[in-house]
Amino acid sequence: MATDEEIIELYLERDERAIKETSEKYGSRLHSLSRKIVGDERTAEECVNDTWLKTWESIPPSEPRDYLYAFVARITRMLSLDCYRKENTKKRRANIVAIEGELDECVAGPDTTQQGIDEMVLKESLNRFLESLSAEKRDVFIRRYWYADELKVIAKRHGCGEGRIKSMLMRIRMKLKSYLQTEGIEI
Repeated sequence: MATDEEIIELYLERDERAIKETSEKYGSRLHSLSRKIVGDERTAEECVNDTWLKTWESIPPSEPRDYLYAFVARITRMLSLDCYRKENTKKRRANIVAIEGELDECVAGPDTTQQGIDEMVLKESLNRFLESLSAEKRDVFIRRYWYADELKVIAKRHGCGEGRIKSMLMRIRMKLKSYLQTEGIEI
């Protein structure tokens, strides 16, 4: 299997093997991520296929040599969320609504962001906040709010009960809210 560096070189050379290599290396993980968001195998497959086109269009100018998986996962996640929103404008799935709702009191919504918060400042603040967390707390937070993992899946991953994960997430959200306020980001 090709390394991320080799795959990026294929993209830069405009060699179509880049897509095949990326798919072999990360395709199943991206499909799983998309399926958690859209809730449907076929739609998830479409989102992953769209990821390959978007990745092809994005490299170059981007060269995510050290973070290829994060790069393609972000594309898949955004495409999946867009697809989910289009297909479920009237009947939103409960788990996505719940996950979005958990962060509402910590991070402002899109209207507020467009009115005054520079997206880059928020991103940098979130990254600094995540770096300040222990590895376990960071993993729990990312698994819940990036990968949309269910609480029971996270609990099993960390060898504890769902109650502990719920409590940990609540404390992390409170800490995030406080952190963002000290950073001068309006909530």
